[in-house]
Amino acid sequence: MRSAFAFLIFTLVATPAAVAKVRPADSADELVTQGAVFDRKLDAKEALTFYLPAEKLDPHNPHILVPIARQYRHLMTDASTKKEKLRLGYIAMDYSKRAGACAPHDAEAQLDLAITLGKMLPIMSAKEQVDASPRIKESVDKALALDPNNDTAWHILGRWNRVLAEVNNVKRALAGVLYGGLPTGSLLDAERAMQKAMELSPDRLMHYIELGRIYADMGRKDEARFYINKGLAMPEAEKDDPEAKQRGRETLEKLH
Repeated sequence: MRSAFAFLIFTLVATPAAVAKVRPADSADELVTQGAVFDRKLDAKEALTFYLPAEKLDPHNPHILVPIARQYRHLMTDASTKKEKLRLGYIAMDYSKRAGACAPHDAEAQLDLAITLGKMLPIMSAKEQVDASPRIKESVDKALALDPNNDTAWHILGRWNRVLAEVNNVKRALAGVLYGGLPTGSLLDAERAMQKAMELSPDRLMHYIELGRIYADMGRKDEARFYINKGLAMPEAEKDDPEAKQRGRETLEKLH
């Protein structure tokens, strides 16, 4: 009876570390494992119910911070208003920054800020877009220096070059006067980067569609149609695939 009473008192006043031993499911690793199940299902809200408690247990772990940023980007995709998209995007950005600061030698952690900024770019103000452009490039460069075979980094580099190559001289001059200037981009560099992304990961439809969009900007219409249609025919597997396909369809419409 006494030993049973002592055990009851222990469970009531035990330190968090002791409780973790009794309840291993409460460990950060276990929570991440459970969250990853929903992450793979693209169920961001449910994934966060595991990832956020894991963060409290291990707040400087980039392998927790990066997935949390990803969930907020996914929620951003589903948000119906620009205001809500920006709110979620800034939360994701905070986690991306923290991940990068915690893991200077981890390619995924270094790349995450570029992914988040790229996601936010279309709905940012002009000044924010100008400020974000060199930060995206810096993030990508760091990631590729650590892992030259990161197809997502090459993809972002391709899109970065394409978008900046599209900026006309008037807009570029205006950005220089108002906000300090924009980096320059090249469609040839965009093409090379996207081809590298496709070579590294040929099963991701976004690479084909974005390569097609680059060819559209280059005036190479037949190649643009070929790669966009190839991407459109592939099954959707990632959260942003529907958006990528919509961009592809819009580009095809302009080619006719």
